[in-house]
Amino acid sequence: MKYKLSEYIKLLEKNDLIVEKSISADCEISHVSYNSQDIKDGTLFICKGAHFKDEYLSDAIKKGAVCYVAEHKMNVDCDYILVNDVRDAIPLVADMFYEQAWDKIGLVGITGTKGKSTTTYFMRYIFDEYMNAEGKPRSGVISSIDTYDGVENFESHLTTPEPIELHKHFNNAAKSGVEYMTMEVSSQALKYGRVKGVTFDVGCYLNIGYDHISSVEHPDFDDYFYSKLKLFSQAKIACVCLDGERTDEVLKAAQNAGGVITFSSADETADVYGYNIRKSGSDTVFNVRTSEFDSEFTLTIPGLFNVQNALAAIAICIALGVPQKHIYAGLMKARSDGRMEVYTNADSNVIVIVDYAHNKMSFENLFESVMKEFPGRKIYTVFGCPGNKAQNRRKDLGEISGRFSDKVFLTEEDAGEEPVEKICKEIAEFVSAEGCDYEIETDRGEAIRKAICEEETPSLVLITGKGNETRQKRGTSYIPCPSDVEYTKKYLKEYDVSHNLDCEEKIKGFQQLLPALKRLYNKKIVVKLGGSVMEDERLFSGIFDDIAMLKSAGAKLTVVHGGGKSITALCERLGIENRFENGYRITSPEAAEAAEMVLTGKVNKSIVDKLKSEGIKAVGISGKDADMLKCRKKTGLGCVGEVQSADAELVKLLLDNDYLPVISPVSSDENCETLNVNADDAALAVAQSLSADILAFVTDVDGLLLDVNNDKTLVGCINVDKAKNLIDNGLIGGGMLPKLKNCVNCIEQGVNEVRIVNGKVRYNLITSLISTENIGTTITQR
Repeated sequence: MKYKLSEYIKLLEKNDLIVEKSISADCEISHVSYNSQDIKDGTLFICKGAHFKDEYLSDAIKKGAVCYVAEHKMNVDCDYILVNDVRDAIPLVADMFYEQAWDKIGLVGITGTKGKSTTTYFMRYIFDEYMNAEGKPRSGVISSIDTYDGVENFESHLTTPEPIELHKHFNNAAKSGVEYMTMEVSSQALKYGRVKGVTFDVGCYLNIGYDHISSVEHPDFDDYFYSKLKLFSQAKIACVCLDGERTDEVLKAAQNAGGVITFSSADETADVYGYNIRKSGSDTVFNVRTSEFDSEFTLTIPGLFNVQNALAAIAICIALGVPQKHIYAGLMKARSDGRMEVYTNADSNVIVIVDYAHNKMSFENLFESVMKEFPGRKIYTVFGCPGNKAQNRRKDLGEISGRFSDKVFLTEEDAGEEPVEKICKEIAEFVSAEGCDYEIETDRGEAIRKAICEEETPSLVLITGKGNETRQKRGTSYIPCPSDVEYTKKYLKEYDVSHNLDCEEKIKGFQQLLPALKRLYNKKIVVKLGGSVMEDERLFSGIFDDIAMLKSAGAKLTVVHGGGKSITALCERLGIENRFENGYRITSPEAAEAAEMVLTGKVNKSIVDKLKSEGIKAVGISGKDADMLKCRKKTGLGCVGEVQSADAELVKLLLDNDYLPVISPVSSDENCETLNVNADDAALAVAQSLSADILAFVTDVDGLLLDVNNDKTLVGCINVDKAKNLIDNGLIGGGMLPKLKNCVNCIEQGVNEVRIVNGKVRYNLITSLISTENIGTTITQR
C-alpha cells in the first residue's frame, strides 16, 4: 500500500514535529530517500547530515522528488515539510512507508559493549538450524560484520543501519518469508532513534564497559549506559546478564519490557545459569541449568569468554520457545569470521590471531584468553583506533596492550578525517607508560608484516579491530583494502620462505615420514573409493600414487569401489530407466545386470589396470566370489542388497599372498539373484570381517561437516562417544548421517579407526595416514 503525502504529514503532526509546510498537491509517495542517487518519481526526500548541500536536493528534484523534509527551508521551488528534528522524523517516515514490516518477523535486538557480533552469529546459527528443520528460509542478520535480509547479503557499514535502510531490510525479510532476524543495536542507534517505533520480540543486554565516550558519540559514561537501557522499553521480553556493572539499574530498566529472563555464569539464581566451564581439546564445554533443562553444551570456536555470549543466546531462545536440540546444534556449529581466527606458520613458531576486539572489555578478554591458551610466547599486538570517535579507546587500548605485549605496532584503523599518525602518537603515550616497546607504522599491511616477519620467536601476533573487513575509512569514504586475514596468510608464507622453512619442512617431513610409514607395515587398510573422485581421471590416477606408497610401506591394502554415475550412464545407453527415491536407486533386474557389467567389469578392471601400472599385483573380485557378501533384498528398492554378513577368507588369502584385492559391490541373494550393494556398506562389512586397522573413505568432501555450507565446521578427530553425541543431537545430516552411523558400528565391531578424506586433494590419503596434522575426519574407539 502506498500512502499519500497528507498521511505522512498527519503522522509527523501527531508526533509534534512539524514547524511549517507548503504542499501544492496531495500526491502518492512511491519512495522515501535521503540519498540523491536513489530517487524515483514520487519520492519524499529527506535532507539530513552535517555535509548536506543544496545541490543534493536540486538533483533529487530533477530525478523525481515531489517534496522534501528538512529542518530549514531550502532555496528550491518544491513542496516542503519543515520539522524541528529531522532525526526523529526519519524513523517515523520509514516505518510508515514500509508498513511496520518489523512486526511481520521475529525480531531480536542485542546490545552491549562487547559480544554483540558473536551473540548475533550464535543466534543466526541456532535460528538456521530451527528453520531448516521446519523447512523454512534461513534467518536474517544485521551485524557490524555483515547483513542478510533474504534479498541482500553484504559486508556491513554500520553496526545498526540508518532508519530507511533498516526498515528496508525488515521489509525484504518479511517478503522473503524470513521468520527470524537478529540485529545488533548500538548505543548510537538507541540514543538517536534509529530504531524508534520498532518493537523487538526479545531485547538482550550483554554488558557495559567504558567506550564510545567522545564529543560526537556520548559525552559521558552515564549517557552511554542509559542509551543502551532504552532497548528494554521497546522489547516484549528482556534478557539480562547479571555478571556486569550496575546490575540493579539494568534490572530496574528491564521492567519496562513485558518480561525478564536473566543469565549468568556466576549467579546460581539466574534463569539461565552456566557452570562447569572447561576446555575439551580445542572445544569449550559447559553445563547450563534452566527451569526446562540441565544439559551440557559445546562451543567449537575458541575463547572461554564466548560462554557468556552462548548463555545470552540460550536465554533468547528460551524466550522464543526454540527447542533445545536446535540450540545445542546451532551453538556447536557456530562460526564468526574474524573472531579469534588462529593461523600458524609451517613450524608453528609464529601463531597469529585475527580478532575484531576493539574496546577495553574485548581487549581484556582477548589477552586473558590467549595468555592461558598460548603461554610462553612473545606477544606482538597490531591495532589502531578510529578517527574522531571513542577517544577513550586510545588510552584504554594503549594501556592494556602495553601491559601485556612485548611490542605494539600502531597503525591505521578507520581513521576517517583524522590523521593516522596523530591517532597513533596519542595511543603510543599510553603504551610507552606501561614500559612497552612500540612502533608506529601507518601502513596496516606493513605493520602486520613487521609483527610476523621481523620479531623474535616463538611469537603470538594479535591483529585486532578489523577482522575480515575489506575496507578502511579514509576521509569521508571507504576504500577497498586487503583484510587482516589476507595479510596474515601472505606474511606467514613470506616468513616461511625467508627462514627456509618451505625447504626445511620438507626435510623434516621426510624425517617424520620414515617412522610413520614404518608404523603402517602389516596394517590392514580398507580403502573405499567413491564420489566424483571416481569420475575425474586426474584425481582417480592420483589416488593410486597413494595406494602404491602405502603398499611399498608394507600395508595390506584392500580396495572397495563404487561407480553409481557409470551405472546411470550405461542404463541410459541401454534404454533402462534410472529411478531414484529419496536419493536411493530403485534397481530393476535389468539395472542390476547393468550394474554388474559396469562395476565388476569396466570399473573394477580399470582399477586393476591402474594398480598394475604402479607395479602392484591386483585381483578384481566381486561380493559374489566365494560368497563374500551375504545379502538379502532391501524392501522397496528392487534388486538392492542389504549386507547381512561378510566372509573375508578369500580377501585374507589374497593378502597373505601379496595380492591387492579390488572388490566391486555386487552380490546375490539366496536365490542367486544379482543385487547391487551400496559400496559404503560393502566396505564396512569387509573391514569388519578383516578386523581392519583402518577403513578409509576416499570421497569428494573434506570430512564430516557440522554445517555443509561452512568448511570451518569440519569435525577433526572424534571418538565413538562424541560421534554418537553428534548423531543423537541431530548435528550430522544428509548422506553423512548413515555413513557416520555405520562408521560407529564398524568400530564397535572391531575396526580400530575410520577416516573420511577428500580425494580431490592430491596425496590426501597418504598424508592423512602419516601426518601429525589432522586431515579430514578420524573416528576412533577412545
